[in-house]
Amino acid sequence: MEFSKRYLALGDSFTEGMGDVDPTRPNQVRGWADKVAEQLCQDPDWGYANLAIRGKKVGQIIDEQLPVALRMNPSLISLYMGGNDILRPRVDIDNLLQKYDAMVGELAGTGAQLLLFTGFDSNGSAIFEKTRGRTAIYNLGVRAIAERHGARVADYWNWYEFQDWRYWATDRLHMGAAGHTLMAKKVLGVLGEGFGLGPGPNAITDPVLPPMVVQSRIQKARADAVWAKEFLAPWIKRRLTGTSSGDHLSARYPQYISLQGLAS
Repeated sequence: MEFSKRYLALGDSFTEGMGDVDPTRPNQVRGWADKVAEQLCQDPDWGYANLAIRGKKVGQIIDEQLPVALRMNPSLISLYMGGNDILRPRVDIDNLLQKYDAMVGELAGTGAQLLLFTGFDSNGSAIFEKTRGRTAIYNLGVRAIAERHGARVADYWNWYEFQDWRYWATDRLHMGAAGHTLMAKKVLGVLGEGFGLGPGPNAITDPVLPPMVVQSRIQKARADAVWAKEFLAPWIKRRLTGTSSGDHLSARYPQYISLQGLAS
């Protein structure tokens, strides 16, 4: 099917939809990009493709996703990458941003509207707070790159609602269903109703959060121990062995499709 308007999502687990479980969809996730596309595809002229795969670093996204993206003639491109690099023990942020800038420059050459993301502020996370300084430097670079290439910015760093851990999945690394819903609403707000990209943020209902649970020190320690065993240890093992949870996965939607009628 041919579409006159085409939304292409690029990146890693953030854009693939990790944390928003849906067994009926490819890779068994839904995610904010699907939710944005569901709104766009209410207009039958819109098609949607998503090349993002969990665990991918900047070099892999450039090598694997950029050449495909340049052939797909997109109208709108969203890109988030760099989080998996920043979480490594060592990272050259300047080199990372140089590669990021070069990729965005090539994508801008397609004539598509670009949407970039700042990284999340990990303040308060016992493990990932250590990378907060790296992310702040990365964000300065992303904003400069966006200005240079005429991209819009989804400013994840300054969306303080996401500091509420009820928006997050049990792995504490990815947003949960509520987080992806809120992110989709935020993204539609950045794109703007008047931009011709869909009905705007009000088309998505605010997620309903569960009641806040106050844990005792013992309960929190037990929960942290379970999390460390089920999620942190496997994550560290993958870092040490150079493997990724996305090594054997394919892009969820490698060709443009319509998600018309799936919005909920």
